[in-house]
Formats: sequence, structure tokens, C-alpha cells
Amino acid sequence: MNLCNFLRTTLNISFSTSLSTSLSTALILLCSLNTYADGHTKSEFSMGNGTKNWIDVAGVTRNGSVLNFPEVQIDGNGWLVVHPFENGAPNGDKYVGKTYIEDGKNTSVDIEVLKGLTQGEMFIVMLHRDLNENKELDFIFIDDTNVMDRAVFEGPRMIGHAIPAP
Repeated sequence: MNLCNFLRTTLNISFSTSLSTSLSTALILLCSLNTYADGHTKSEFSMGNGTKNWIDVAGVTRNGSVLNFPEVQIDGNGWLVVHPFENGAPNGDKYVGKTYIEDGKNTSVDIEVLKGLTQGEMFIVMLHRDLNENKELDFIFIDDTNVMDRAVFEGPRMIGHAIPAP
């Protein structure tokens, strides 16, 4: 039994917005994003913005199925990606929205979510680096935890946020 199933069944922990932020973040990182930074253990991971990479989630707006982020900064070309929550937990094994972003500061970034969005519905928004610079999101697992276009990290901090849909 994996850790997520253990937490859900044995300890009867549900993944919901009522959990404390630090516990929710820890559970998200341990159970769903399936992304590791080289040289760091799972217990060292955190999620948020860095100094070279960030996602402004304070002013996110929505028009139908399109989310707009006021500013996204990435060190190198890459992707802004939306991962869904399913059964109360984030699912980093699939994505429901993506948009290509160029190296540096990107303003008014639109990303279409390819599933219905309900106000307050939780999702993960994060950065993935376009490692082979082909402008295609290579969301192909290259090992048990990483996709080809890897998640962006600054040290042990993964650049991403769990936020509710506006």
C-alpha cells in the first residue's frame, strides 16, 4: 500500500481544504505530485514561489474555462500546467491544462482548462521546464516519478501552488 492510500484508509485522513495549509502542502507533496528534486529527500520539499521562478496566484481570474494569471516568471522556456484534484486529492499523474511560456517574465498568461471548473474547486498550478526546447509538453514518465519536461525547482522548493478556482 502506498503512503497516500495508507493515510486515507488506515489513518482515515481526507484531503480537503479544511486541512491546515502546512498539512495540505505536505500531503500534496508526499502523495500526488510525483516529482523529485535531485539530491533532496521528500521531507525537505516545499511548494511556492522562488527567486527566479514564480506564479502570481493572487490575482487569478477566470473567464469560462480559461484561467488568467497576472504574472508568471520562468528561468528558461517551459510550461504553466494545471493538475486536477480527484476524490479530494491532487493528481500529479495527469494534467488538464497547459500553456507555453517563454524565458523571463510573462504577463496576463491564459491557460485553458480542458475540464469543467467550478468556483472553489481545487487544482495545482505549476511550472515545467521545456528541457528539449521543442515547444511540446513532453508529459511522458521517464522514471517512476518524473516526466520528461520536469517540474521546476529552486533547491527543494517546487514552483507551484494548490489554489481554488476563482
